[in-house]
Amino acid sequence: VVVLLGFMACGNNVSEVNNKKSKNSENGKKDKGKVLVVYFSQTGTTEGAAKIIARETDADLIKLEVKNEYTRDDLNWNHKNSRVNRERDNPNNRNVELKNAVIPNFVSYDTVFIGYPIWWREASWVLDDFVKKNDFTGKTVIPFGTSMSTGDGTSGNRLKKLTKTGNWVDGQRFSSSYNESEVVDWVKSLKY
Repeated sequence: VVVLLGFMACGNNVSEVNNKKSKNSENGKKDKGKVLVVYFSQTGTTEGAAKIIARETDADLIKLEVKNEYTRDDLNWNHKNSRVNRERDNPNNRNVELKNAVIPNFVSYDTVFIGYPIWWREASWVLDDFVKKNDFTGKTVIPFGTSMSTGDGTSGNRLKKLTKTGNWVDGQRFSSSYNESEVVDWVKSLKY
């Protein structure tokens, strides 16, 4: 009798969980699964947007770290011999290795936001190591970038081509002077 009552109780709990899920679906709420926000930010601009997105989506947050870090002079795009200019002009020099390119338990995430600065109208190539070393199969991937004046929502297309997996949705570009409400409104508008 005790065993039978135990089975009945478990069955009732399962029904209750299924009913709650069903009610959430009926109310238009979608279980978005486990969310990760991963980003590279040298100046803090992209980091600020990443933190807002992580807060709004209740996501885990990981900052990608470059093994051979960029200095301020390396990032001076006005100087023709700066590191970023040399890397831009010679794609073979764009092999930027990350300390943490492989994300632990990456398979457990359903949605991955990828944040980056936009360099010359595209996602910074610093992200290449990350996208090449992780499998995005079955994941919704949402890129976002920050820039002073260039780029748009298509800046992540090169990253998408490097992965060849995942369900990539249109990204978003935020100016370097974005405000928090812009980021929050964008996150709320997403259908993923």
